[in-house]
Amino acid sequence: PDDGWLSEETRDNSSRLSKKRVWIVDPIDGTKEFVQQIPEYSVSVALVDNGLPVLGMVFNPSLDELFTAIQGQGAFFNGQPISVKSTLGSPPSILASRSEIKRGEFDPFESVAQIIPTGSIAFKLALVAAGRADSTFSLGPKNEWDIAAGVLLVQEADGFVSDKFGRSFSFNHLNTLVDSIVASSASSKDFIFDLINSHS
Repeated sequence: PDDGWLSEETRDNSSRLSKKRVWIVDPIDGTKEFVQQIPEYSVSVALVDNGLPVLGMVFNPSLDELFTAIQGQGAFFNGQPISVKSTLGSPPSILASRSEIKRGEFDPFESVAQIIPTGSIAFKLALVAAGRADSTFSLGPKNEWDIAAGVLLVQEADGFVSDKFGRSFSFNHLNTLVDSIVASSASSKDFIFDLINSHS
C-alpha cells in the first residue's frame, strides 16, 4: 500500500515522486493496432525501485504472448528463457512504428536494413529481447509507461537500451517524457548507432 502509481489511464498524483517503489502501467500500448485488430498491442507493467526497473511484464493478449523479467534473474517468454540475437542479421532487422514509417522517418534506413512495421513500443522492445529482431528505435518522445517494462526486458536479455545519445534510463520523474529510445542486441549496437548518427 505504500507503493506509488503511474499510468497513462490514471490522473497523475505527484505523491509518487516521494515513493521508493512505483508501479508504472500502460493498460493498452498500441491503441491504433488494438482498434484496427492488428495483433501487435500489449499490456505493459513495470515496478521501479529508486528509479530503476526491477520487474517488467509485457503481455500481448491477442497472441497469448507473455514476456517477463526480474532484475538479475533474466528474461522469459511464456516461462522460457530468452536473449537478444547473437549475430547481426543480413540485412539487419529493425522494428518500426507504422506512423513513423508513414512520416518518412525510416526512409534513410531502408537501403541498409529490413524495416518491419510493428505496433506498441513495449511489444517491439519485448520482441528485440526475445531475439526476433536486431533492433527497434524511436527518435521521438515516449512516456515512461510506454517503455519501463521493455527496458528491463532488453537489459535482462543481455541487450542494450538507451536514448539516442546513449544515456541510460531512470523512471518516476515529474516529466514522464523521454526524448527517444534505442534498443538492440549487443552485436547490432554499433551498427544501429552509426546508422542513427549518420542520419540525424
